[in-house]
Amino acid sequence: MSDDELAKDLGLVSAMTIGIGTMIGAGIFVLPGVAANAAGPVVVLSFVAGGVIAMVNALSVSELGTAMPKAGGGYYYINKSLGPMFGSIAGMGDWMGLAFASAFYCIGFGQYLAVFVGLPEIAFLNPIQLGALLAGAVFVAVNYIGAKETGGIQTVIVFILLSILTAFALAGFLSFDYATLAGEDGLAPFGTGAILPATALVFVSFLGYAKIATVAEELKNPGRNLPIAIIGSVAIVTVVYAILVTTMLGVIPWPELSQDAPVAQAASVAFPASIGPIGGVAAAAAAVMTVGALLATASSANASILASARINFAMGRDRIVTNWLNEIHPNYATPYRSILVTGALIIVFIAFLGRDIEVLAKAASVLHLIVYALMNLGLIVFREADVPEYDPEFRVPLYPITPILGAVLSLGLVGFMDSLEIALSGVFVVVAVLWYFLYARRKTTQQGVLSEFIRAREEKLPEGVVDAADAVAPVGDDGPTIMVAVSNPRTESDLITLAGALASHKGGRVLATHIITVPDQTSLRTAAENRERIDASSEELLSAAKADAEAFDVPIETKTILSHRGVPEVFDAARSNDADTVVMGYRGAQFAGGRVEGTLEELTHNLPCDFLVLDGQGLDLTDVLVPTAGGHSSDLSAEVALALRETVDVDVTLLHVTEPGAEDAGREFLTDWAGSHQLADADLRVETGGVETVIEEVGAGYSLVIVGATERGLLSRVIRGSLAFETIQRLDTPVLLTERPSSRSFWARLLGRNE
Repeated sequence: MSDDELAKDLGLVSAMTIGIGTMIGAGIFVLPGVAANAAGPVVVLSFVAGGVIAMVNALSVSELGTAMPKAGGGYYYINKSLGPMFGSIAGMGDWMGLAFASAFYCIGFGQYLAVFVGLPEIAFLNPIQLGALLAGAVFVAVNYIGAKETGGIQTVIVFILLSILTAFALAGFLSFDYATLAGEDGLAPFGTGAILPATALVFVSFLGYAKIATVAEELKNPGRNLPIAIIGSVAIVTVVYAILVTTMLGVIPWPELSQDAPVAQAASVAFPASIGPIGGVAAAAAAVMTVGALLATASSANASILASARINFAMGRDRIVTNWLNEIHPNYATPYRSILVTGALIIVFIAFLGRDIEVLAKAASVLHLIVYALMNLGLIVFREADVPEYDPEFRVPLYPITPILGAVLSLGLVGFMDSLEIALSGVFVVVAVLWYFLYARRKTTQQGVLSEFIRAREEKLPEGVVDAADAVAPVGDDGPTIMVAVSNPRTESDLITLAGALASHKGGRVLATHIITVPDQTSLRTAAENRERIDASSEELLSAAKADAEAFDVPIETKTILSHRGVPEVFDAARSNDADTVVMGYRGAQFAGGRVEGTLEELTHNLPCDFLVLDGQGLDLTDVLVPTAGGHSSDLSAEVALALRETVDVDVTLLHVTEPGAEDAGREFLTDWAGSHQLADADLRVETGGVETVIEEVGAGYSLVIVGATERGLLSRVIRGSLAFETIQRLDTPVLLTERPSSRSFWARLLGRNE
């Protein structure tokens, strides 16, 4: 699979429709009747209270999203701030919460489908559950196939819904009767104490705004558009809910409001009352509202399944769950396994919990509220730890009151749920913690900001706090990351061989990157939109890399990157992916005097990691020659030779060139050097003469020559030449140039002085 960088192709309107489309679903088309039956007309305040709690959390999500626009949303923020144990809770909670919510939306779809189609009762499934199962299967199939038009359809659905609901609100306003709203027992027949329990029930109607953050990595100008989309969608939906629920209760007395299709029922009354006694209006209005409900619930379910796949993607990237889940379908390019597992959960929830939609709605809400509380705490951790890279373009007002209030309100609302939903959610939290300790803790290497903050101040903090941080810290060690910059099918196998040998020797992983250089005249967005040919060639190249890496039994990930730059992008990719070593071809790089760095790069920056640059192709590794004079990068040459010897069984020869008459001293040096680099049993050769000439003559008899870069500065190498550069130019044998980062001042780089 090619783990592509996600293109930034979502605009503000698209982002808002993701939030609005997820929220205006079964929540408004199904729950008003159920909630009104529990609270009476005052249920309008329950929807408003839900909107207020959502708005407080939306402010925190907006700050976190502009600081870290990454796929995964809430899971990513919590994992990064509080650490992988809480990340496991958040990821699993969000995933299960979305599955419960999707099942709830499918039940809503089934309720309105039953208005149109007479479905039978099969076994223990009632007609509504049967319709919900059919809908769930369709939504899972759509996500499995991954139709490109899904995003555009979502936008169209939202605008159709808003148009239908606006028409309903206008008709309802003309037929609104306050006496109907108040009823015989007043606005609060069950007392004002029923407001918050009803809020707990309807809060599932506000889950969509956080889904915008799950696609933040693909959002244009996230610093501006993300907060507007999140906060705006919550504000719009809260107002819409308040108007619509008030309208429904002013048209139909709350005890009589349908618990299956309340909007259709209210429309069948409101439209004839507002238009006049026109035949067929009631039926037509009900039919239109039913279509709107079907569109809304379908939109919500589809968006939730889509978001769940993105959460699994983010968890797999951090090794919280196995990347097996994120395997990409060869034909549809979708994470089909993740979608199928999520789909199976949705089907189970519909089948066994679908007769009581309150359970589905509240279970979804509890899990999401836990995640929201953790997100608010994560924001506080980021702020208090003063993380340098945490630089949000939007900041919550009234810090720290806002995130504290968000956490308190979220957990407080959980207290108004029923014991069954709290117990179900508790089970999932326990399972997530067990999963972390039994699996993820040994796999992930992610240290949360909180853990780093505690470790940096362990002398000032109580011993119990430090011990607790150590007790939950990850112990996984996947070893170093060996990044390969592949660009040519003719050299790909050779580069992967070197990387695979190193990864196998060190217990690490291979990251194969294909950096595609786009002309400056072409925008990256345009290139991304017209990349069918690029995808085909890149997929072919990276698939070959994956196959070659299998010989070394090491984990490999692949990534395609579009860039206007070539070699500089290799540096950036090495830094962003925390690479320990980069392996690349000589023909794909530009050197300053035989070094990996370009001239300006060399004068201003250190290398991000070890670099191996191969000149040559068609490696047939049987024996390697390692010339050494004890330089800084010769240590890396020895590591590569040792890895090749232990993984592909090559013979290693060490070469030291000295002045005539100094052979004994040279042999003593080489013997000591070999022993200190675990190569004491290698063949040792001490030769006299010119270094370049000796290496050229001796190296011709080997399948590979590994040469460490010199420490001479830029000007000295430009003026007097470079051993590595001269060797590469003159040898017919493949040459591997190795260079290890060294900390040198500007003048040391310029004049060749070491400090």
